[in-house]
Amino acid sequence: MTATRRCFAWLVLLFAAWQTSAFAAFDHEHRAWSDLLKKHVVVQDAGKSSRVSYAGFARDRQRLKGYLDALSAVSDADFKSWSKRQQLAFLLNAYNAFTIEKVLTRYPNLKSIRDFGRVFGNPWKDKFFTLLSRGMTLDGIEHDTIRAPGRYDDPRIHFAANCAAIGCPMLREEAYVGARLDGQLDEQALRFMSDRSRNRYEAGTRGLALSSIFDWYGKDFARGWKGYNSLGQWLARYADQLADGAEERAAIRGGSLPVAFLDYDWRLNDAK
Repeated sequence: MTATRRCFAWLVLLFAAWQTSAFAAFDHEHRAWSDLLKKHVVVQDAGKSSRVSYAGFARDRQRLKGYLDALSAVSDADFKSWSKRQQLAFLLNAYNAFTIEKVLTRYPNLKSIRDFGRVFGNPWKDKFFTLLSRGMTLDGIEHDTIRAPGRYDDPRIHFAANCAAIGCPMLREEAYVGARLDGQLDEQALRFMSDRSRNRYEAGTRGLALSSIFDWYGKDFARGWKGYNSLGQWLARYADQLADGAEERAAIRGGSLPVAFLDYDWRLNDAK
């Protein structure tokens, strides 16, 4: 082999090694985020809800920022090379982690994430971080990316993205991971639908009282995910969680009950 060919072969090997290390650089297990969640998320109500120790996250602020920096370092090109489950896990973890970082910028002088402002200072529209090679907002992650039609089309994301309010579905006590994402999202949905403070049959009205999430995002549950083409079909799947009586459960499965939406509790989901 000539010196030129040997040099070329070495360059090919170096490029392959660089490419492999570049793809392997990001931890798809999200171990740093999982460690923080296990430490600072307090699970309640037999696993159906949780509160967040923001004081604990504040003490671990540098570790949180290290994880956020790792998220921000992922380029849009690298992100697009991943599987859809890896992408969705990344986006859900990013939404939750950057939400906590936003809260910490005003904590402990914060009673609700809405205290940042509804128009000026709106926490969901504030471009306060970088993600996928560009300035990003929380709305940009959730609405423009995760919920973009045809991208993921999975209504269970509404039980996984946590907006730092008591009315939100619980913040999971571990990171989302692509290899286990389907099971994690199923569990999040079951937890939320089992929480009678958020979703329930009410004997007084002989109807369902549901989280406002189903009012705001009802169309997401009618896009054909796994054959579910209406919110009623989704609710029928969880009839056993929504009601105790056989007659009421049958009515839920039959889609014959009126639906009312509960007021959303925007107070901070602090574990004080």
